[in-house]
Amino acid sequence: MILAVLQARMASRRMPGKSLASLAGEPMIMRQIERLRAARTLGRVMVATSVEAADDALAAYLLARGQAVYRGAPVDLLGRFARCVEAAGTVSHVVRIKGDAPFVDPAIVDRAVRIALESDADYVTNRDCSGFPQGLEVEVVRAPLLVAAAAAPRDPLDRTSPTAFLRSGGARTARFAAPRDLSGLDWRVKTHADMAFARSVYAALHKVDPAFAMRDVLDLTGGRQDVARFAA
Repeated sequence: MILAVLQARMASRRMPGKSLASLAGEPMIMRQIERLRAARTLGRVMVATSVEAADDALAAYLLARGQAVYRGAPVDLLGRFARCVEAAGTVSHVVRIKGDAPFVDPAIVDRAVRIALESDADYVTNRDCSGFPQGLEVEVVRAPLLVAAAAAPRDPLDRTSPTAFLRSGGARTARFAAPRDLSGLDWRVKTHADMAFARSVYAALHKVDPAFAMRDVLDLTGGRQDVARFAA
């Protein structure tokens, strides 16, 4: 099984509580889950959050909606991801998605997973000079490798990311890039202005196709970040 783990927390310096902020009539995190469920290669989606009191409301909401959640140490993302794998059962690969990415593209997720399944790579990613807009990053890791890394003694700083141990070298890595360089675009939601952008895009595209793709956003905006001023 391919397991997608969506990491999310309510704490944010610039926009606290953004995971539960409304986006097209649902909390943003549910829109992310909706898009992940549209990916054909994923068998299950889990949310990894922390045990801090600030994340109680997020966990309670997700559980009430029937969404699987694992809560762990705030600064140990590697451990949280490993526990998700153990809780999910038989998992071959883990797909990592961040909680500030409401434009996660199901087709790009599927592309990453297929590369992982068809190659001998331990780690597949479109991060780092791939040309994709920020917020469309996908990382796919062999599940046994991730669990073993979490069980091994490791510097606490190395545990703040579930994939840092792979990017430090030694892993068989496969990368894929966008057809053209769009890395100057930032589609992550980190501020209220970012959320205004996301709401404008969703207002224009979501009713027509909830799983709208990267190309649909590009067609709508023409690559402009100020679409929030004119998209309806």
